[in-house]
Amino acid sequence: MDKIVVKVQNKKVGELFFEADDQCYGFNYTVDSPSISLIMPCKASTYLWRNRLHPIFDMNMPEGYLFEVLKNYLNKKHGYINDFLLFSYLCPSIHGRLLFNSEFSAGNFDGLDLGEVLKNDSDETFVKLVKMFLGKNAISGIQPKTLALLQDKESLTTKEYIIKTWGEEFPDLAENEYFCLKAVEKSGVEIPTILLSENKKFLIVERFNLDKKNERYVGFEEVLGLLGKNKEQKYEGSYEQVAKLFYRVVANKRKGMQSFYKTLVMSYLLKNGDAHLKNFGVLYDGDMSNIRFSPAYDIVNTAVYMVTDRPALSMFGKKLWFSRRELVKFGVDCCYMSERDANTFYNDCVTAVQASIVDLQNYIVKNPAFSTIGLRMIDTWNLSLKNETHREVPVEIRRNWSKN
Repeated sequence: MDKIVVKVQNKKVGELFFEADDQCYGFNYTVDSPSISLIMPCKASTYLWRNRLHPIFDMNMPEGYLFEVLKNYLNKKHGYINDFLLFSYLCPSIHGRLLFNSEFSAGNFDGLDLGEVLKNDSDETFVKLVKMFLGKNAISGIQPKTLALLQDKESLTTKEYIIKTWGEEFPDLAENEYFCLKAVEKSGVEIPTILLSENKKFLIVERFNLDKKNERYVGFEEVLGLLGKNKEQKYEGSYEQVAKLFYRVVANKRKGMQSFYKTLVMSYLLKNGDAHLKNFGVLYDGDMSNIRFSPAYDIVNTAVYMVTDRPALSMFGKKLWFSRRELVKFGVDCCYMSERDANTFYNDCVTAVQASIVDLQNYIVKNPAFSTIGLRMIDTWNLSLKNETHREVPVEIRRNWSKN
């Protein structure tokens, strides 16, 4: 029975193991220590999960493009594939509050120049990055992405970045996400440091689990894991459940609920149909104190690609693009706000979308190649500002898109 050593702040606290006969994953604390997860307090007995990894480990597992790359590589090398083998391969290169040792050693990774990656954002460069940092790719999500160590010549630092790209199915996705995240930032919600490459092929996102001031990693957990669920269940649940969870765990209730509420309202206004349970999270200090809403991430306008797309989770028992009335009610009923505050925060989001429409219009003038997706984004954002509840992009807007 192979084991993976689990460490908190570089001190061994326990072991993860896999029993193939029972398809059972287990974790044991080996010392009286800080917890590895908010839902796994230190105890003497074993944490057992059948047929799947514990959520705190599973949240690092790749999906989509990366999963297929790694699965094929490991299947060819070992003749089989399961989550324990995949995690054993990836976990030694994970940098965070939790560190790991497995039978596979971490690779030696040299940082690339950030400026060069921003300029040379071709498909060939992305494939090169994936191959170079194959052992580091403990990141989830369907979109083609890879982790990379990039050196910033100006600050003389090397940092971990997530580099996202796109294929024919979702054209101009990097620019789409860039403008959506910048819109969220305008509403007053913190986002990661993001950069758009010269040819608009890459969105480069700085990882936010490092406390730069103290040069120490902080803890990060997704809402999905905090609800005891795995990646296959990310579309199960409601925004009411998410709000209740945040209110229960965050230290500063007012600030945390304000950030969550604005992020959710912006997802509705921006037509982000992928605000599922993996796309909300919390940060906390090394001793698990100061639990707080994480920077907003993975926000895109999905309606411009899938006109029938709807919100990822339910609200009031329905998956509809709700208007101001319902979203303000959600703020009052589920985020513990006064009606006045909920309206004020909603207005902040409306102002952010209005300013972002102007930004997009100016950007399209200088970057006409983005006009098809950019104009569709503007159409859907203007639709949101009309304060009408609807199921999907109306037929009259779709007809206009088909003409263009």
